[in-house]
Amino acid sequence: MEDNKEEIISKNFIEQEIDKDLSEGVYNHVQTRFPPEPNGYLHIGHAKSILLNYGLAKKYGGKFNLRFDDTNPTKEKTEFVESIIEDVKWLGAEFDDRLYFASNYFQEMYDCAVLLIKKGKAFVCDLTADEIREYRGDFKTPGKESPYRNRSVEENLKMFEEMKDGKYKDGEKVLRARIDMSSPNINMRDPVIYRVARMTHHNTGDTWCIYPMYDFAHPIEDAIEHITHSICTLEFEDHRPLYDWVVKECEFENPPRQIEFAKLYLTNVVTGKRYIKKLVEDNIVDGWEDPRLVSIAALRRRGYTPESLRMFVDLVGVSKANSSVDYAMLEYCIREDLKLKRPRMMAILDPIKLVIDNYPEDTTEYLDVANNLENPELGERKVPFGKELYIEREDFMEEPIKKYFRLFPGNEVRLMNAYFVTCTGCEKDESGNVTVVHCTYDPETKSGSGFEGRKVKGTIHWVAASTAQKVECRLYENIVDEEKGKLNEDGSLNLNPNSLTVLKNCYVEPSFEGARAYDSYQFVRNGFFCVDCKDSTPEHLVFNRIVSLKSSFKIGK
Repeated sequence: MEDNKEEIISKNFIEQEIDKDLSEGVYNHVQTRFPPEPNGYLHIGHAKSILLNYGLAKKYGGKFNLRFDDTNPTKEKTEFVESIIEDVKWLGAEFDDRLYFASNYFQEMYDCAVLLIKKGKAFVCDLTADEIREYRGDFKTPGKESPYRNRSVEENLKMFEEMKDGKYKDGEKVLRARIDMSSPNINMRDPVIYRVARMTHHNTGDTWCIYPMYDFAHPIEDAIEHITHSICTLEFEDHRPLYDWVVKECEFENPPRQIEFAKLYLTNVVTGKRYIKKLVEDNIVDGWEDPRLVSIAALRRRGYTPESLRMFVDLVGVSKANSSVDYAMLEYCIREDLKLKRPRMMAILDPIKLVIDNYPEDTTEYLDVANNLENPELGERKVPFGKELYIEREDFMEEPIKKYFRLFPGNEVRLMNAYFVTCTGCEKDESGNVTVVHCTYDPETKSGSGFEGRKVKGTIHWVAASTAQKVECRLYENIVDEEKGKLNEDGSLNLNPNSLTVLKNCYVEPSFEGARAYDSYQFVRNGFFCVDCKDSTPEHLVFNRIVSLKSSFKIGK
């Protein structure tokens, strides 16, 4: 008994509702769907919906559909359809051959509308959009009935067919459900269910000049596909009575049930399609997949993995209350996913040359380096070492600050996986900038040789100059200014001018040869980086920084 009790407690509220429906015989199977409108790229919030719907179907041995809610041809593009299919597949949500389009059901929707007219549940209305809005009333004032509400069934059937045949101009007439203009739920006050719109549709071309409204089409789509549980976000809670009304009055057997959950909100990120569209059109970002955005395509390009997004969605959980999640949680998840999977490589982002004056000329030795000290299964690699190296500029200070343990005149440090070196001085250019650092090495101190002599406090990484590969690295910050807030007073985005830093003169060890798009690595001390899928070539590698190594997020924070 106790075990059963614990099992129920551990389930989220949606799973508890599904269990109840199955035990009471309301449904004998579970079928869910993800129903995006193809009017933009999916973002991190959609990932939660995809994984939730797919996860429920998988848990209950059911099926998961991908269906495009393409009932609004004014905003829909084939580009968006293709990107969404790619995103869903990448996340691992398997829909097999169950790829559907709402537009394939236009005839069934039209037939449902005719059925409603015949039952006296729908009428053709001549009011303009502004007049319909005025007649609808508000939360304090009941609506007024349209003067066209009591047209005869015959007249409504004739005019609705004329709407379909293109007799009327856009906006001249609409079909409205005949429900209750005094309902406290404004969605039930004779909502518009069809409008005239002469637009070429991406799937049906010019076959139709009338299109169903979302609140009418969506429940019909679910019913046609035998969806059992229509999982959607909280803003549709007030639309649920209309959803139930449509499937009941259209006489669907064993109709689907709508259940709402809280949306996923990330702090200080841009998810609104109109904002992203403007950023794209104004060339502020490099398309919908720019790594500074949180579209799924952007996260993929930046180097996030499906596993990290699944971990993130699991941590966020499923609830009925809207709340915001710190972006640091998403960064935590990608660090956790990559830290044991990816090799730790040496890369210099802001190079300065280090010359070991007493190292033999024209000599290259190959050092054994562990690919990941925390995961020995990743093995070792050979890394070339020589007289001239590149180190990070910040690893040398001519006049060191307090507790600075890296290179400065007279100080000894360890070159990672190599030798101890002692700084002897530096060279400068005419402007006083350091161009070369000089040092000597102690050949007895080679890593792995068993040397147990003096200790040093500083260890720095390096890349051998003779075999170094020159690459480009891109560092990202939030595209909006986190300190000032996301929006300006005029409603425009408050952009961060430092959201992208491009470093064109970086050097990496030769082990990166053969790196391909999306391959990711940990750059020692600099973070996790991914090969850019758009601009990188074998001759000119471009790396995107996925995330830095330090995290501000802790589990249970």
